[in-house]
Amino acid sequence: MQQTMKFALFGNTFQAHKSAHATHLLEILRKKGAEICISSEFYDFLRHHTRANLCGLDTFEGDDFSADMVLSIGGDGTFLKAASRVGTKNIPILGINTGRLGFLADISPDSMEETFDEIYRGHYLAEPRRVLQLSCDGQNLKGCPYGLNEIAVLKRDSSSMITIHAYVDGNLLNSYQADGLIVATPTGSTGYALSVGGPILVPQSGTMTVTAVAPHSLNVRPIVLRDDWEITLDVESRSHNFLVSIDGRSETLHEGTRLTIGRAAHVIRIVKRYNHTFFNTLRDKMMWGMDSRL
Repeated sequence: MQQTMKFALFGNTFQAHKSAHATHLLEILRKKGAEICISSEFYDFLRHHTRANLCGLDTFEGDDFSADMVLSIGGDGTFLKAASRVGTKNIPILGINTGRLGFLADISPDSMEETFDEIYRGHYLAEPRRVLQLSCDGQNLKGCPYGLNEIAVLKRDSSSMITIHAYVDGNLLNSYQADGLIVATPTGSTGYALSVGGPILVPQSGTMTVTAVAPHSLNVRPIVLRDDWEITLDVESRSHNFLVSIDGRSETLHEGTRLTIGRAAHVIRIVKRYNHTFFNTLRDKMMWGMDSRL
């Protein structure tokens, strides 16, 4: 007898022309006899932009849900938003990629039926990924303090570069004059940090990377640190404030607010198919070995 599974569904609410994939996903889950709950904003999007059968679906607000597995249909940005809502629940997340690159959401819509056959047989991996936690001394954060990809300190708008004094376990690492500084997990090493010259980290490496954004000094280079070390940042800015971005969620903090970044107590579990490794993803997404002459 086939087991009953409950799925919590999150999705991209900006691309109506790709919503047919969500309709197909719901059809697959119903054939499996699954219980389905769906985030209220994604439900409203589907109701207004698709002809998907939404009968019998439970909706939820924020992080008020429980499930055996979370499904994120969209790109990596949608996946990160879902991960922030999962938080400490320890629910594995499957990412179905209707975006562009898709390091986190790496299941193609064409392979959904095969993927869910494997899930119902228990034939999948739920890889634990480390999460960063930000705490502030002097100002309260408005949003979620946890980052699966990265925590970045950035200058605001068109203001001049900022100075960031970075300490590792209380020891001075460097005083960066730059547009910003990115502290990234291995999961986030293929995201924003990579775009500014950071190294790629293997997910199981137990490390994090610190990379400057447009540093004033050309001899400033990224550094890889153990993820059980604590990073403290003191920021100086001519505008007397700066931005902190956690997985793309930004807010303004005042100069003099000391930031502490460390490893969170929980992990986010990412569902992967058995035949799909991190190195497969690198070759596929970054086209390693691709001959540009062909």
